[in-house]
Amino acid sequence: MKFWNQQENARSETRRLLLGFAIAVALLVAAVHGALVVAWLLMAAVLPGNLPYPAGFLAVNVGVSLMLILGGWWVETSNLRAGGVRLATRAGARELRPSISHAEQRLANIVDELCIAANMRRPQVMVVPRVDAINAFAAGWDEKDAVVAVTQGALDYLDRDELQGMVAHELSHLHEGDTRLKMQLAGMVFGLELVYNFGDTLRERRGLAWWFGSAIMLAGFAGWLTGRMLKAAVSRQREYLADARAVQWTRSKEGLGGVLRKVMGQHRDTPAGYAQDHRHTGLALPSVQHMLLVDVEGGSRLERRLDTHPTLEDRVRRVYGRPMQPLAVSPVTVEPESARRGSAATGVVPGAPTIASLVDPFARFT
Repeated sequence: MKFWNQQENARSETRRLLLGFAIAVALLVAAVHGALVVAWLLMAAVLPGNLPYPAGFLAVNVGVSLMLILGGWWVETSNLRAGGVRLATRAGARELRPSISHAEQRLANIVDELCIAANMRRPQVMVVPRVDAINAFAAGWDEKDAVVAVTQGALDYLDRDELQGMVAHELSHLHEGDTRLKMQLAGMVFGLELVYNFGDTLRERRGLAWWFGSAIMLAGFAGWLTGRMLKAAVSRQREYLADARAVQWTRSKEGLGGVLRKVMGQHRDTPAGYAQDHRHTGLALPSVQHMLLVDVEGGSRLERRLDTHPTLEDRVRRVYGRPMQPLAVSPVTVEPESARRGSAATGVVPGAPTIASLVDPFARFT
């Protein structure tokens, strides 16, 4: 598979989708104004007397719509800027303890090795205990508060190559600035949702407010749904890109491919248990869910359409170039490892061999 081409295709598709997001916001503002004009004309036709067209109707409609969308975007994004470590802690993660666990020492070494090779600052590494499902996520607004967290199931059931593939995928999200991009997308969708909520609040009243509220709700729902679909499409492209980078960085399809196939095995053997592991923990938080390596797929057709992750089968097919069967999951034996000298814990290691140059990836989507 030509992973360089796959990466460029994913980046190009992301740019097109982000442009679509901007167009969706403009169309939503126009739709709100149009819906309110229709509501006003209907009221003028039904109610007795002569209702003059309000002065500044267009300016007020556009101004309020933009205030809700941009204000909601700013509020939600500000909340998500609290920090990657804080978000991971809310998800139930704790600090890594390499001194008391061979598996956690192995994870620390893998992160150090990949960060040195990628010439990037080492993120905080955390573990989500008591979660048997194989999963991981990366979070953080910038490299100073970046974090990579893996579940206990990933430590227990993945061999070293597979764990390396998983970590490479998450580091790629940090390398490409995806964590910031996803937070911005979440803020945009929240802003679009505020338009619908504003209409719902107005609709609870009677008279003119009911008419206006119904019109705003209709336009707001269409805008919110479009935003969710665009967010899902952008997120899927970033997952494809991270998968391709993980294979490129590790020079192995079996690493990340083995992870995805083992998750397929968990879905096949214990589908209820895999979903329960997520829904009854902090991994079910909306701010965390879309950052996971593997999301719990929705049940209905609409939920699947709004999933932020491609299907496991599609991702496996892209990695291997053909469909592959799930792998059975069983505990692996972890050999003791020594702590790596000259790790990237304090930043970039001078003179280290690089996988790719890193030029402020977090500024790419500002």
